[in-house]
Amino acid sequence: MRDNVPAIFLINLDQSTQRLKACTDRLNRQNIPFERLSGVYGKSLTQEELARHYSHTLNLKKYHRALSQGEIGCYLSHRKAWQTIVDRQLDYAIIIEDDFKIVGPLQDVFDSIADLNFDWQLIKLAAYENREKPISYKSKLNSHFELVIHKKAMTGCCAQAISLEGAKQLLKATDKFARPVDTDIQHIWETNVPVYSMMPYYIEQAGEFESDIAKASSGAPVKKHFWKRKWHQFQEKRLNHTATCKAIEALKVKLNN
Repeated sequence: MRDNVPAIFLINLDQSTQRLKACTDRLNRQNIPFERLSGVYGKSLTQEELARHYSHTLNLKKYHRALSQGEIGCYLSHRKAWQTIVDRQLDYAIIIEDDFKIVGPLQDVFDSIADLNFDWQLIKLAAYENREKPISYKSKLNSHFELVIHKKAMTGCCAQAISLEGAKQLLKATDKFARPVDTDIQHIWETNVPVYSMMPYYIEQAGEFESDIAKASSGAPVKKHFWKRKWHQFQEKRLNHTATCKAIEALKVKLNN
């Protein structure tokens, strides 16, 4: 095995064999070993299983709509990956959802992460639907990448690196959850897990398959949720700004030590 190659966990539902083949082919082209983690299929969960970590009460308070069973299953799949990092006491692992494409040599990503000489908890390696967001701070790492903190953490969980401490903290902070997993990760003032991005991204969301792990439809019209969503965004804007500023100052100290 090449140096600096971390554990790579691919979240994949048992029935999503076509996705698994596409992912396997892409990783094999760069001779990258990975481990498949069986995703949690939300629609097969009992009400007791759905409620073990998902809180309907918190959802009414913290989010503008109820989560679908698919979204709950997606969240539980990521918690399963975080728990695996903790159980195996891995320094870090890369968690990938099964709808991605590789647009650069991932060995450069692995080497750049290995060269980081400070503690970190979560690094985004892809963006939701390959979108761009305003950047608040960036620092050049090497000839390949910059380490970036966005004005608001990127959505999506297509690909991200999670450290052991990051996994522990995320599990602790989300024992009871109420929002989609990528939305909760954005709430860095609640999780105490600062979110960095390593850019440019060498992994992109492929968008080749209809989502069968995290369908967001709750059945209610979008207009019904509009003002509740806007109210939450208004409340969270100041909290996000304060937490992001703190994350930037902390990162500057780490980079200068």
